[in-house]
Amino acid sequence: MTAPDLVNIPVISIDGPSGSGKGTIARQVAQALGWHLLDSGALYRLVAVAADAAGQIDASELELAQIAAGLEVRFGTNEEGKEQIWLAGEEVSGRVRAEECGLMASKIAALPEVRRALLQLQRDFRIAPGLVADGRDMGSMVFPDSVLKVFLTASADERAKRRYKQLKDKGIDVSLPALSRDIEDRDRRDCERKVAPLRPADDARTLDSSNLTIDEVTQMILEWASES
Repeated sequence: MTAPDLVNIPVISIDGPSGSGKGTIARQVAQALGWHLLDSGALYRLVAVAADAAGQIDASELELAQIAAGLEVRFGTNEEGKEQIWLAGEEVSGRVRAEECGLMASKIAALPEVRRALLQLQRDFRIAPGLVADGRDMGSMVFPDSVLKVFLTASADERAKRRYKQLKDKGIDVSLPALSRDIEDRDRRDCERKVAPLRPADDARTLDSSNLTIDEVTQMILEWASES
């Protein structure tokens, strides 16, 4: 597909810090519109999963970039609306969402060669009729021509509570203070990294979800999209 054709395929980018709910919201917006979905944050987690499976979790930056360039990924939802992630044909959602995988992914995402390797893969998700892309630099770097750019945020305490409930519901024993520290550390790494630091695009619309339900946030973004 040529560059002019791609420009005619609309993209809604939803960026924000860890735990802001952007993944859940992006899935709901994509479902409501009948558009494709890109969970860019999961790509870095998938690099960690693939590296671990290959016994290369301590690989060099260039080796991790090679792993990233070769990812075969597909995102979707099951009949209950829950996320499904396939890596080389294997459903790996549980492994991708493990807390230790997230910590490794945050470090991998700071590696310039890995980010470069994943850039084209992310842009290849732009398929008609449209794409909802969530991450940390979707609107600022990957899809700067998005028809709507949302920066979704929430307080660090609220994000820690959400993650705590999510893990507890899965039967995973976790410490709320430890989660709060992890989120604060991840925020600092994401904001201070030299390559694609976490910050709203200049023309993004900021939405604080701290006191809003998932449905309320989804509806607001759909209303914004209808105005775009």
